[in-house]
Amino acid sequence: MCNDYRLKVDVASIVEDFADLKIKIRFGDGTPNVEARDDIKITDVGPIIRTVEGAHGEGDLVQRRWSWPGQNKRPVYNFRSEGREFTSNRCLILADGFYEFTDPTEKGKKRKDKWLFTRKDQPLFCIAGIWRETQDVGEAWTMLTMEPGPDIAPYHDRQIVILERDAWADWLDPSVPAQSLIRPLAAGSLTVEQVG
Repeated sequence: MCNDYRLKVDVASIVEDFADLKIKIRFGDGTPNVEARDDIKITDVGPIIRTVEGAHGEGDLVQRRWSWPGQNKRPVYNFRSEGREFTSNRCLILADGFYEFTDPTEKGKKRKDKWLFTRKDQPLFCIAGIWRETQDVGEAWTMLTMEPGPDIAPYHDRQIVILERDAWADWLDPSVPAQSLIRPLAAGSLTVEQVG
């Protein structure tokens, strides 16, 4: 599953993208320094947009840790969405690409092949997530997963939940049923290239 993603889009562009969708971005912790990164990995801090309690059409952009410790102390970085409604603590995880890894096709290569997935014709996309307060690491978030769509199925048997742009505001509204928003993208929505 997804354990590495990319974000090279600056805060001003993020705010503008959300303004186009009539979603006002707040900065509860102050405007964050979101630096361009090719690899955001488990336990790293990454930017998310959380629901603003009682305010429809708004989101709070904060930086928090990716993953919280599970019962066995292993990081919970992906979380199955099937059969769950997520009526609180939803967040949008900002990304412009994510990676999947497959067994190497080149004979004798020790490292797995690394594939970069991006949205066709969209410089920014959002992954459905949830966050929680933990005693061990404070506030942390995880990515929701689902059965793979047609673009990802050749590479992995699961995928992260990538929301359509018109679902971003609804994901921030916990009264909208989560399962109505969780669905695979149409074939051809993602581009893929081998990067390692």
